[in-house]
Amino acid sequence: MDLDERPVTEETGIAASDSETALTPGPEGPGEEPYHGLRWIFVGGQGLRAGWSVFLFILFTAAIAFAMSLIVRTLTGHRHPGAPASLSPFQTLISELLQVLAILGAGALMARIERRRILDYNLRGPRRPQHFFFGWAAGFVALSALIGALAWGGWLRFGPVALNGPRLLGFGAVWALAFLLTGFFEEGAFRCYLQFTLTRGINFWWALGIVGAICLDLAVRAKGHGVYGVYLIAAALLLPCLALHLKRAPGSSFWQAAWVTSTVFGFLHTTNGGEDWIGIFSAAAIGFVFCVSIWVTGSAWWAIGCHAAWDWAETFFYGTADSGLVSKGHFLTTMPAGKAFWSGGTDGPEGSVLVLGAILLLLTVLLLVYGRKQPQAAKGRE
Repeated sequence: MDLDERPVTEETGIAASDSETALTPGPEGPGEEPYHGLRWIFVGGQGLRAGWSVFLFILFTAAIAFAMSLIVRTLTGHRHPGAPASLSPFQTLISELLQVLAILGAGALMARIERRRILDYNLRGPRRPQHFFFGWAAGFVALSALIGALAWGGWLRFGPVALNGPRLLGFGAVWALAFLLTGFFEEGAFRCYLQFTLTRGINFWWALGIVGAICLDLAVRAKGHGVYGVYLIAAALLLPCLALHLKRAPGSSFWQAAWVTSTVFGFLHTTNGGEDWIGIFSAAAIGFVFCVSIWVTGSAWWAIGCHAAWDWAETFFYGTADSGLVSKGHFLTTMPAGKAFWSGGTDGPEGSVLVLGAILLLLTVLLLVYGRKQPQAAKGRE
């Protein structure tokens, strides 16, 4: 748990105006090691060491989620709606709400322990509403471009419109709220708390060890071709992260953390039975793009909006499968056609190799809009 602690101002994508608030140092100030003996194992110059912070965050999240699940079972007499065979809007809404409450509770506890505020976990930064809505537009456009490419190639066929009138508006609103919560939960866990915390206390060797352990676990325990999606993202980011480490590049720990969070994100998608290796790799790759968005915008709001809109367009608007699950109450009706390599098959558009083009489109949009501006992480070092 003794990760390589360092001042966050030198490594994160937080705007300079927010860095002092975000970085409440330990009792002796950042960069110092005033503790000795056993206490040194747990506490560094910035307070509780990053490894222990991550451990406690996961522990608190799991404990709160379990407690709320028991409450729901007691009140309703039903099991927690965590893994449905198909996506129901109200069931998804309740499930995502419980998960968001779990990470909010865990985040509040960790903020108290670390003497920070929840917004310090990559939720500060300038022009947050603009970033959120631009991310929403980018997510919808990217997914629409993917659907268009599949339809143009004959790998996706449109059926009749499934909803109209008040039911269209009602289901659209419920699905929008449900996927907004999805964006808050997944981005809040991975691109907010974990990305922020790992950035302040990780180096290449710790990142390599974590990623290697994930791949070894999959090699020993997991079956199926889906695991190759995790291996691919782990391998794709290995050399760039090593190069940054060898150059001692400023901000390198941010990218080491992005390597870890993206690989873990893909790893967790291996539990979705309907996803193939392309779908798992695409989930991990888009997670990395969301990390890039934090680097260039200074916060995770673009990622939250993009994530929510992508899922909303995929599940509700176009009515395709999402991670192998088909929704109830969707606007359009679509069906895959042809080989799953091109169509995505039962996995949905995310299982098509064409999804890589949509992810590159998102990355290109980010760099075109923000690339000419000085990265927010760089501002934090001035």
